Amino acid sequence: MASAIARSVLKRSFHVSASRHALSKFSMPAMSPTMTEGGIASWKKKEGEAFATGDVLLEIETDKATIDVEAQEDGILAKIIAPDGTKGVAVGAPIAILAEEGDDLSGADKLASESSDSKPAAAPEKEEAPKPKPTSAEPTSPATFSKDAEVSSPREDIPQGDRIFASPLAKKIALERGIPLAKVKGSGPNGRILREDVEKFQAPAAAPAGPTAGFPAPAAPSPDYVDIPTSNMRRVIASRLAQSKVELPHYYLTADINMDKVLKLREVFNKSLGEKDKSAKLSVNDFIVKATACALAEVPEANSAWLGEVIRQYKKADISVAVATPTGLITPIVKDVGARGLADISSTTKTLAKKARDGKLQPQEYQGGTFTISNLGMFGISHFTAIINQPQSCILAVGTTTPTLVPAPEEEKGFKVVNNMKVTLSCDHRVVDGAVGARWMAAFKGYLENPLTFML
Repeated sequence: MASAIARSVLKRSFHVSASRHALSKFSMPAMSPTMTEGGIASWKKKEGEAFATGDVLLEIETDKATIDVEAQEDGILAKIIAPDGTKGVAVGAPIAILAEEGDDLSGADKLASESSDSKPAAAPEKEEAPKPKPTSAEPTSPATFSKDAEVSSPREDIPQGDRIFASPLAKKIALERGIPLAKVKGSGPNGRILREDVEKFQAPAAAPAGPTAGFPAPAAPSPDYVDIPTSNMRRVIASRLAQSKVELPHYYLTADINMDKVLKLREVFNKSLGEKDKSAKLSVNDFIVKATACALAEVPEANSAWLGEVIRQYKKADISVAVATPTGLITPIVKDVGARGLADISSTTKTLAKKARDGKLQPQEYQGGTFTISNLGMFGISHFTAIINQPQSCILAVGTTTPTLVPAPEEEKGFKVVNNMKVTLSCDHRVVDGAVGARWMAAFKGYLENPLTFML
């Protein structure tokens, strides 16, 4: 379903433009307060096709999910400006021309071309080369360089001796494809070799001789790699994690937790359900989420965010739970965990995880959160450290539970086997001092080793 933001933006687009012109431009809506650009996953209506209120016009790809956009009034999709697969469409850029029943659609192409002149979106899979910057030694006119010209000294384009002049992108492509630049004819200024020249180059076929006459030339070897285009989601993940790692002074606290009582309690609960509803069975992660909220209530300083002039301390524990999806990591939020029971936490987490993997999360379901849990225990990972999800101050990395020998003087053998789980808390030292982080970890460990304390 379309989000409330999508519906309101689309409705405004209909009313504002339709009141002035028979044909109206429909712009890329902002699906969340932080969205600056998006992609066109697919149009659900064809050009010239009529639509009714409530029909899905298109699917928009944001950095976190693919969201349906519904029509708020009846109309006709006169012209599509940004086709399926278009990436990097700025919020507010025209993506289609809309009309009403009975309108003359002949002007749609002209209106669309006027909108396209500003080039608001990048064409699908279009490679953009870096733009040249004039040097301070000698200003250049816009016509001096092509779009992939190399920033260099003013005299580099003048051939000297046997030196080959080519743009950096042309050199890179030639190296990857094994093309000798000496045999490529340049079309740039003063014979400079450009990207297009390398891409269009075809090596002359060698004349067959002797016993090879009549046989076809061997096929060019295929590259031993695959270039996978980066999605909006992957670009945002890369940018935010790099920013967090650089800007936040991370430190880490690790502890071993005895999970014997949690495992026994979980077994009792799940046996009581029998075969009635397997989907309602509790997971170890449900206990971890609940214990996290209890520890945040006991040590609220860890439930905070650095906002520059102030440190914001939250009154509720909105826990972001990391979920792996085919397109990247996303953290849907289980809100106000402290007021929820284990069964409610389990049901909500499963629902959000499915929506995340299907790309159907709404912005309000993944934006915000006060604390994050990343659990890789189900993959057999014993220990890892996680990067803080800004503007939060803490993230808990959870490893697998493994049988471990520990000293036990009360036992006849002097030792016993317990199920230990290793967890690591990453903290932002600007907000959470080491002693505060240690107090939180002690509270968290206490709740998990005595789970009945948060069930009373």
